Amino acid sequence: MTVYAPKGQSTGAAVVVFPGGGFKVLAMDLEGTEICDWLTSRGITCVLLKYRVPNGNHYWDEKCHCHVTPKVPRALQDAQRTIKLVRSRAEELHINPGKIGVIGFSAGGYLVAQTSNILAPIYKPVDEIDKVSSHPDFAIALYPGHLCRAGGKFDSGIRVTGQAPPTFLLQAWDDPVDPICNSTLYAQKLDQAGVSTEVHLFAKGGHAFGLRDKDHPVSSWPSLVENWLKDIGIL
Repeated sequence: MTVYAPKGQSTGAAVVVFPGGGFKVLAMDLEGTEICDWLTSRGITCVLLKYRVPNGNHYWDEKCHCHVTPKVPRALQDAQRTIKLVRSRAEELHINPGKIGVIGFSAGGYLVAQTSNILAPIYKPVDEIDKVSSHPDFAIALYPGHLCRAGGKFDSGIRVTGQAPPTFLLQAWDDPVDPICNSTLYAQKLDQAGVSTEVHLFAKGGHAFGLRDKDHPVSSWPSLVENWLKDIGIL
């Protein structure tokens, strides 16, 4: 994990970034360093996670032309451990241990849902840090994938409860990679669990736009996130 200190006055908040890449590669610039540039400019400590790929969690296998879920979800292990590390080092990083959130894109959005709802560690504890919670205090998922499974059903491996943190979801209707049901199904599950959720669906934007789409209204998403963070008391 790479830590980027906030520019100017710190808000005390921190965000762990999960880049996308289908659990095969990682978009470390488009959905990583560029996102940290935006977050740190807003006084937020940014932690960029380079989680293990390929085949880190739920991925598309070209050999069988099907989705495969490995027995060892290494990406989720890395995500849980990173949140624990950040929270355990809150004083050193000058952050509030109760204001640690996650943001993920595409496959990284799946990690957002997993860390929000899978509270028990999925690896054997290795030190005292593993006694610290890996539960994020707020969650942001942009064009998430892997949540909407065959037949338009929500992923049975994620049980959404009222313990999930306040969540922000955003996606484009014309996304050619991850259909809109990834956001709508998750939003429905969160709503049924009584979790505060904000959802934005845009007509155009496609997939993996990050901060680079300058031609469509979807480019306003950073300001929408900032307003939401203020609304929930993080900023």
